[in-house]
Amino acid sequence: MKIFFRGVLLLAVAALVGESLEFIVNMILARELGELGLGHYMSIFPTVILIIIIASLELPISISKFVAEKEENQHYSMLKHATKLTIIMTFAMIIIAVFVLPFVPVFNSYHPLIRWLMVVLIPLISLTSIARGFFMGKQQMGKLAFSNLFRKMAQLILLIGIYQMFSFDNETAILVALATFVGSELIVFVYLFTAYLIQYRKMKSASSNQFLSAGEVTKSLLAVTIPTTGLRLFHAVTNAVQPFLIKYSLSFTGLSSIAATEQFGLLAGVAISIGFFPAFIAHSLLIVLIPTVSEATAKKNRGKLKKLLVRVMGVTAAYGFPAVIVFLIFSEHLTMRFFHSASAATYLELLWPSFLFTFFLIPLQAYLIGLGLITTAFFQSVWATVISFSLMYILGSQPSLGMHGIIIGMNAGSVLLMLLHYFSVCKAIGITAWLRTKNTYKD
Repeated sequence: MKIFFRGVLLLAVAALVGESLEFIVNMILARELGELGLGHYMSIFPTVILIIIIASLELPISISKFVAEKEENQHYSMLKHATKLTIIMTFAMIIIAVFVLPFVPVFNSYHPLIRWLMVVLIPLISLTSIARGFFMGKQQMGKLAFSNLFRKMAQLILLIGIYQMFSFDNETAILVALATFVGSELIVFVYLFTAYLIQYRKMKSASSNQFLSAGEVTKSLLAVTIPTTGLRLFHAVTNAVQPFLIKYSLSFTGLSSIAATEQFGLLAGVAISIGFFPAFIAHSLLIVLIPTVSEATAKKNRGKLKKLLVRVMGVTAAYGFPAVIVFLIFSEHLTMRFFHSASAATYLELLWPSFLFTFFLIPLQAYLIGLGLITTAFFQSVWATVISFSLMYILGSQPSLGMHGIIIGMNAGSVLLMLLHYFSVCKAIGITAWLRTKNTYKD
């Protein structure tokens, strides 16, 4: 348990600094792009995340689970086959992207070079994913913490340097913003993959006769990768669709396309940026929870699973409730202080249920993955999203509600999904919703 919380603390501290840098990045983007440009940037960024998820194949999760569950003398053989599989899949994805991306309509309103930035991004993400999964499974959180911090710092330096030296039109400014993001991923790739290769060669020289077949490794990885990728893809697709659903719904209220884009820019670029700032703690918990829960599940140590859940819920409550109280009391001060926008203060106040329940939702999703209940997480996400999007469309298109109706739908989806995940985890590890044991287990 000490190793678990040491890893969480290390990742959280690095993430705090990283999120602070990300906050500054968003402030620079808001200043350089303006409300309309920021709206366009936030509209296409979910599509970038979608490409990242496809390129990663969720290898960090599948490899970390394998490393955590299996004996150390099997790691080299698994990584050898996983690396070969990833290289083959990467080449296939690059070829598909070259032929498909020119026909994807979402890029039509942006600089044509953005498509080719996405092609460059694919191998960087794919190969870095192997290293991330290995270090997650080995509980070497220092390398992950430093890489996350390094990426945000590199993006910030690139943004400040380029925007200070040159002036751009709005289309080119968005291209530059995405180029700095890809550039930061390149720097992280060089660092993480180099560190991975050093350990890979050490494992090779010390490897025993515990060799696994390519088919066995592929089957083991795909058993986790396919459903987890499906879950992440679903979230990414819905996040990519969400900006257009919001703007389409708002069009029925009488808002022009430009006004709807500006309102979405305030929602996503200001209110959500501030509200999800504390989520770096939740993401730190997620990274450490997946291998920890996987290992405890493999050993059938339900006592440890229960204690871990109690402590994770306690940590989340300890920062989550104070965070939303601050948002409610100081909403206008926060939006004005960092983004010079008082209009987004109302959005920040109304979104507090979405923020709070997402803080709990993220580690619960990690629990479901570690327990092997990925399919359960997927179907629950589908139901929550269908309800959320339906409410966003129905209420958001009402002239009397507009963006307030959109926010009601977003809140409903977060609350519903968190509760579904929570009850599923409690049922799986044999405890009640009040975190009391149903049966007696030995630690």
